[in-house]
Order: sequence, then C-alpha cells, then structure tokens
Amino acid sequence: MTIKKITAIILLFACLSCEDYLDILPEGEENSENFFNSKQDYEDALVGVYDLLSTTYLHNLLGEIASDNSLCGGESPTDVLAWQQIDDMIHTPDNEALRSVFQLMYAGISRANYIVEFQDKLDFDGKDQLLSENLFLRSYYYFELVKFFGDVPLYVDGRISIEDSQSIDRTPKAEVYARLESDLLSAIQNLPWQQAQGGRVTKGAALALLGKIYLYQDKFDEAAITLDQVINSGQYQLVEDFSTIFLNSNENNIESVFEVQYFGGEGGSFDCFQCVEGNIAVGFMGPRFSGGDFAPFEFGFAFNPPTQELFNAYSVNDTRRDATILDMDAFVAERPNVTFSFGNTLDYTGYYNKKYIPYAEGNLNDPNLTHSNNYRAIRYSDVLLMAAEAFNRGGINDMKARDYVNMVRDRAGLDDIQTSGDNLTQDIFKERRLELAGEGHRFFDQVRTGQTSTIPGFTPRNVLFPIPRIEIELAGNNWTQNSGY
Repeated sequence: MTIKKITAIILLFACLSCEDYLDILPEGEENSENFFNSKQDYEDALVGVYDLLSTTYLHNLLGEIASDNSLCGGESPTDVLAWQQIDDMIHTPDNEALRSVFQLMYAGISRANYIVEFQDKLDFDGKDQLLSENLFLRSYYYFELVKFFGDVPLYVDGRISIEDSQSIDRTPKAEVYARLESDLLSAIQNLPWQQAQGGRVTKGAALALLGKIYLYQDKFDEAAITLDQVINSGQYQLVEDFSTIFLNSNENNIESVFEVQYFGGEGGSFDCFQCVEGNIAVGFMGPRFSGGDFAPFEFGFAFNPPTQELFNAYSVNDTRRDATILDMDAFVAERPNVTFSFGNTLDYTGYYNKKYIPYAEGNLNDPNLTHSNNYRAIRYSDVLLMAAEAFNRGGINDMKARDYVNMVRDRAGLDDIQTSGDNLTQDIFKERRLELAGEGHRFFDQVRTGQTSTIPGFTPRNVLFPIPRIEIELAGNNWTQNSGY
C-alpha cells in the first residue's frame, strides 16, 4: 500500500474536533475499522505517524523567531503576519501559525492512537519494536505541544471522537509529562541502538527525549542518569568539522541522535504545506538572491535573519560562527556580481541562517518548497550540554559537567572552561545558545531557564503561547485560555 493511500485513511482521524473528517467514511471495502490485517498494514500506518514529523519545520522557525537569536524578516513587515506577530510578541489566540502547531501535532497523535487502538488485533514479528516507535512519536508530538501551550488535552487510548473532544479538559502538564515518561521508559526496552533505515527511532533517541523531558521539569537526577546512558553507549560522536554537520551530503551522521527526514523530489504548493515532503523552512530562510553567481545556494524568502547580537556573541576563534551564520556583506565582497533584495528592511541584519540555507542541489522540483535538508532534531552535542546542565544545576558533579561542555568547546576550537557553580550554569546556557543557534531550541531554553529579559517585547504571559481560539470553540468552550490571552 502506498504512503498516500495510508495517509488518506488515517486523515479521517487526523485532527482534533474535525467534524467534516469524522463524518466521512472511506470508499471501498477497506476502511478504518477493518484495516489492520497484516504486519504490512501496521508498518504502513506507522509511516503515517512518521509523516507528521515533516510539519515540525514550523517549530524550527518559531523557536528562533520568538527568541533573541533572530528577527522575522521576509519581504515586508506584513509578510506571513502570524510569524511577524510572534516575533513582536503580540500574537493572539487567532494566530494561524500557532493553530497549525496545535492541529498538526494532534494529527500525529491521532494517527499514533489509531495504531494503539488496534494494537492487540494481530501478533507478528517485530511488533514490540513497531509499537515502541509509535510511542516515541506520540511522545514527541505531545512534548512539542506542552512546550508551546503548557496544559493540553491528553488522549492515549485510541482515536478522538467528537464527544471526546468536547468532554475532555486540558490535562495539567505534569500529568502529561508523567505519561510521556512512562511511555518512553516502556519504548526504550524494545528499541535497538541502530536502525537499518535512517530516521527510524532508536533507543538513543528515546533516551535523549526522555532526558530532555526530565530536564524541562528540573528533574536533574533523572535527567543526568538518562542522558549519561546515551553518552556512555558509545553510539555517537561529535563530527570533527562543525561546518559539515548540516550539509545534505552529511545527513544521519554519527552526531545525529534523531533526525527528521525530508525528500526533495516531492512537490506540493503554498496552498498545501502538508502535501510537501521537503523542508519548507529551508526555502523560507535563504537570501533573496536576484542575480550573479551565488552557487551553491538557492533563492529564498529572507525569513529568520540572525541578529547582530548573536553574531557578536561568538568569539572570532569560534569555528561555529561562520558555519552557523552567513555574513552577506562578506559573501558579496567575494562575489561582486551577486545581487539580492533586502526584503523587509526593518528586519534586515545582513545575516542568514547557514545551517538550513537552501542549496541548489537540495531540491528537484520547486526550489522554494522541496528542499531535502533533514532537520537535526536531537544532536549529540545537545545531549552533552543537556547532561552538563543536569549535573551542574542538580549539584551532582560539576567536574563531569565541565568535561561535557569542554568536549563541545574543543570541537569549536575554544579553550576549556574552568568554572563551577552558578558561573558554570551561565557558561552552559551560553554554550547551548552558540552551539544550537538556528535550530529552533533557543526560545524554549530561554523560557524554561528564566533567561527571557533579552527577548524584545516579552511579557510574563509569553511563557506560553495561547491555545487557538477556534480549538477552544470546537471543544465546546470547555478549555480555559492561557493567562494573559
């Protein structure tokens, strides 16, 4: 069965409070109630769950735009207004981008729950591993929802009916986290350290996500123990040359703990981003080239320009700076025939996100939509820095924390740090920013650690994004809105 056919079936249960989908039955003999009859059926359904990972390109963009790392950019101050509002911290419950996050993550959860509902129908070789991959994916989608919205409705037993959507309240995030911990601990038991197919969930990915969830709750002892299992496994290493990590030719490398797979050969349109199999964020973040020899790069829409302050935060000896940020003035100085548009002059900084810059060889169809650049969702350096934070902030072992930080700094060509206590904590926070800039983690790191004073326009309400107004209405107005919205 093709991915498209499977997706068509599962879309019936893909969105929360979506009456139009729920009232339609698929044509033909095969339908959602009698679909699971072979191992292949379960594997096809799991493809549908993996498929929603592609929509998290939006989280990468918003996690940077909402932070102090970058501005919104684009063609004008009203280009993709929903993103502009988040950049300015004036977003409301009617923000379309936030509704997309909410809907698409619940679509992934509903697809995962479809498998859960029928998980006992058939036994087959490899079933425990398949179900464990499914639990990881559901946990990943729920974690993204909690990061954005805090308390969210928790559905775990099966598909979401209209009655369910209008009767189940938002679940306290502590309870959601507790369920994710339980699910991941179960999944870890049946996942391998290595998968033959790139992008499939591994034991290391599940441990890393679990460690991150612990860290977000300040459960430092649990985080340290869990993340150390990833480090001590010997499965991962830092790529020697930082500048090669994000190249299309270096996907699923030894540093990749979990990577979202994208394909540059599948089309789509601006009317249906869910239909695109490429990394949409990449095309949006490239410079607005208009002429000259700008190879190997491709035209983009100038969103998410890094700030001058971020560029200045790197020392001149830090090899990550020029691998993370494209300095357009320096680029044009070397190629005087290159021309480009500033786009939104209010947000033009002269810098672009080089980690996810569009390459001409990275797409086969539409150069704006079908970029194949994978999203490096969890890197080994991230695991090292999360473990360092847990060991330091938990008062467990500053020496080990320093060692982990210095592994990351050594790769960047920097001297070792010798700090401890609160000074080491601040060094870890800074190192996370410099190591992971442009990857969508910054805003959520700032919120969870209380480092929000440098975010322009940030107010106490902005620790969470608002629940989309229309989702509250579709749920019978039973959900309380986040404070301040």
